Amino acid sequence: MTRTDANGAALPLDGIKVLDVASFIAAPIAATVLADYGADVVKVEPPGDGDPNRHIMHLSASYPKSTVNYPWLLDSRGKRSLAIDLKNAAARAAFDKLIASADILIVNYPPKVREKLLMRYEDVAPVNPRLIYASFTGYGETGPDADQVGFDANAYFARSGLADGCRYEGVFPGLPMPAQGDRGSGLALAMGIMMALWNRERTGKGTKVSSSLLANGIWANGNFVQGALLGATLPLRPPPDRPRSALANVYETKDHRWIQMTVVKEDQNFPDLVRELDLPQLARDSRFTDTTLRRKNSTALAAILRDALSEHDFETVRAKLKRAAVPFSEIQTAMDVAGDAQAVHAGAVVETDIPEMPKTLAPPFSLADAPLPKAQRAPALGAHSVEVLREAGVGEAAIEALQEAKAIEVPAGS
Repeated sequence: MTRTDANGAALPLDGIKVLDVASFIAAPIAATVLADYGADVVKVEPPGDGDPNRHIMHLSASYPKSTVNYPWLLDSRGKRSLAIDLKNAAARAAFDKLIASADILIVNYPPKVREKLLMRYEDVAPVNPRLIYASFTGYGETGPDADQVGFDANAYFARSGLADGCRYEGVFPGLPMPAQGDRGSGLALAMGIMMALWNRERTGKGTKVSSSLLANGIWANGNFVQGALLGATLPLRPPPDRPRSALANVYETKDHRWIQMTVVKEDQNFPDLVRELDLPQLARDSRFTDTTLRRKNSTALAAILRDALSEHDFETVRAKLKRAAVPFSEIQTAMDVAGDAQAVHAGAVVETDIPEMPKTLAPPFSLADAPLPKAQRAPALGAHSVEVLREAGVGEAAIEALQEAKAIEVPAGS
């Protein structure tokens, strides 16, 4: 069946077959984006509990709780589910038929598990030389920590220096919210997959694509790590009452909302800012007449701006900063983002065809000639087990034998 965009035309990845043999979030996100753009993605899960991401909202104390299993609906939309025990020899032989016809296989099992399941690149490449094998790890493919289990909180944020760099001096490191590093890392893996597909068009050969949480965290922390590679360092961020720059700082409004200013062109923006705050004399104040002096006297300037901004509610402050053409943003909560009209116009929040989750998040990019259709619901565990195996050429007797051996799972009543 042709997978079509919102206008009825074939999506860019229609006809591409993907085996998502991965768990949790980062690697499956790559498959989700490929599914959004038309790929036929089969989510390969163990019978019983399936991918742990099916249960993450209840397993983790850091997830907001809901009657809707939104993590699963968000990260597995548009996929089909094959629940199969790859430790079973007959099931593994059947799975090789899927590999033989697939374009992409995505895996994030630890190296030792891949070896046991015969799921390394050298195991599957002979079955399908055109296969794009996408490998995702916490810390990389080789090295002293290659076998260490990694999640985004430790491998992406902690190990890369991001968690340390984001904190104020004298304050303990803060932990990120769940999956913040996973989502960008999944896109990096998807980009590598697309490059490999493009190269296959030219050479006819498949290849191995690799990415890791550590590599993505270091990439995100690029300015600081590149500086460190040259011996350059920067002390931890001082608190907002004595910032490095009073014009790149956070301030609280009268109604206890917070804003963040990032004024880069200080000499251009400063006179307009202080005029809007009814402080035009600051533009002539000898402490603040150029960038160097403003940085030297940032504590004094921050105190003046803090007092001035705290006299007004947020809406008044927003209007003043917009008139001054000062780069800024309100520091929103997730609830604020959910109701942000600009998020809809930016294409970040979109409508779905999922009754219990009428809105969701789109990939953070768009193609003008391929508007995405509304998101479809994520699959029940094993909902497509029989269908997928039949398509791969597994015979009815073999499928029945796998069911009897409980090597595959199908929903009750199927």
